[in-house]
Amino acid sequence: MLDGPRLPPLRGPARELIVLCHGYGADGNDLIALGREWQRALPHAGFASPHAPERCEQSPSGFQWFGLARLDPHETQAGVERAAPYLDAFLNSEIERWALPPERMALLGFSQGAMMALHVGLRRSRSPAAIVGFSGLLVAPEQLPELSAPPPILLLHGTDDQVIPDAALFAAAVALGAAGAAVQWHRTPGLGHGIDAEGMVLAGRFLADAFAGRLTPRSFPLACRNPA
Repeated sequence: MLDGPRLPPLRGPARELIVLCHGYGADGNDLIALGREWQRALPHAGFASPHAPERCEQSPSGFQWFGLARLDPHETQAGVERAAPYLDAFLNSEIERWALPPERMALLGFSQGAMMALHVGLRRSRSPAAIVGFSGLLVAPEQLPELSAPPPILLLHGTDDQVIPDAALFAAAVALGAAGAAVQWHRTPGLGHGIDAEGMVLAGRFLADAFAGRLTPRSFPLACRNPA
């Protein structure tokens, strides 16, 4: 079973839960700091940031969701599918831990963690409140499940990302939009493979809107649009 750092709500019992999925070679501590940045905007949210299930092949002090020697579509799909049950079980346990319904949970991931958040979040029997992906990609877009009630999705990427080119953002947004999902996206000029202050503000606002019920289909007039 996965485990990692958690952050209790700033005020009262948890009304929402945000699960943060770190990138390749990092660990849960890498993203839990985002929760501290968002606590004022989301004072009733709890945060959980699990360590991925495997020690990182290239950085033994960190973790990986799966081996990532290269961005080969077949290897990436096999890795995501292998790691998915671990994340799915963690989500179930955290929902129980925080005594919340599944629809009061949101998923956020960076890089490899964004791949996991999208893959698992779109395949749960009860959709999460939202999915946010930083600098990631949608694995096997041609195999998306039928999305009868998909969550709102925000994708963020830097234009100078040398690890996962920002073309992955558009590929994901188009595939998700075609499958019926409501997608917002944001590209940050000059940003590499990382998360900047602007992206954090946009993601925090998006999550707050999702939990407040402000992200209805009518708030997404296009299949994908830039929120900035």
